[in-house]
Amino acid sequence: MLWVLAGIAVLALAAFAAWFRMSRYFEDKAARHVPSIAGLFGARRLLAVFAHPDDEQLINGLLTSAKAEGAYLAMVTATKGDAGTQSPVVCRQSELGTIRHAEVLKNGFALGIDEQEVWDYPDGKVPDQPLEELVSRVEAALARYRPDLVVAFWPASGATGHKDHMRMGLVAEEAIARLRAGNGDYRGPRSIAYPLIPRNSLTGLGGRTGRFVAENQPLPTHSTPGNVSSKVKGWKIHAAQADYVARAYKMPTRLLYLIWRKEFYAVRDLETGQWTG
Repeated sequence: MLWVLAGIAVLALAAFAAWFRMSRYFEDKAARHVPSIAGLFGARRLLAVFAHPDDEQLINGLLTSAKAEGAYLAMVTATKGDAGTQSPVVCRQSELGTIRHAEVLKNGFALGIDEQEVWDYPDGKVPDQPLEELVSRVEAALARYRPDLVVAFWPASGATGHKDHMRMGLVAEEAIARLRAGNGDYRGPRSIAYPLIPRNSLTGLGGRTGRFVAENQPLPTHSTPGNVSSKVKGWKIHAAQADYVARAYKMPTRLLYLIWRKEFYAVRDLETGQWTG
């Protein structure tokens, strides 16, 4: 019996050590932890500007906490994700855009997003589209939804290094700059939040692409609780990508988010142009 108990104790210690080691990949002490990004900045209207269906999975915690506080949420998704690699395969590839379009609308509803737009730009080729057209459409969306907080990708790294992410981040910044330079009654949001993947996970687990992203993204100013149940539910809704994070991180989705418990953001005050902290 003592040998059995000793064996259980050794296994428990090994499991704790593994958990502790993995959790260090998903922490960043540069970030100030807050209950809610929207609540901290008094945001009552929020617009997320993204490239693909499932990009919103990076910000479940921010969105659900904002909704719980009564904020109005809107989201623009520039493509239907028609060029994605299915994980698992759930449909004919020619129909993937239709499926993922439906998935992002369904997940948006589950997250409490009030209004969504899914555009029809070609997946993987957003940088090839006319910049003026993209900026004008995002500027019009900003004027339509009048957010005081925008969530968009950092243009130099796009959270994952995806060129579509990087281009939509640049588009969001230029659209905001135009509104701020104008003379209309709505002059753009007060703040912009860039979602970030923790640097330790990028450099330790992300290979060459991870190192590129880590070297080209800002330090996080804030972290906020991730919504584990919402993230797990969201990947089930995104059936064509349901196994994506499990395969990328080589662990079950729920276990990953029990370890990766926080979301990280770099937040910039657009009145001063300075990072907040």
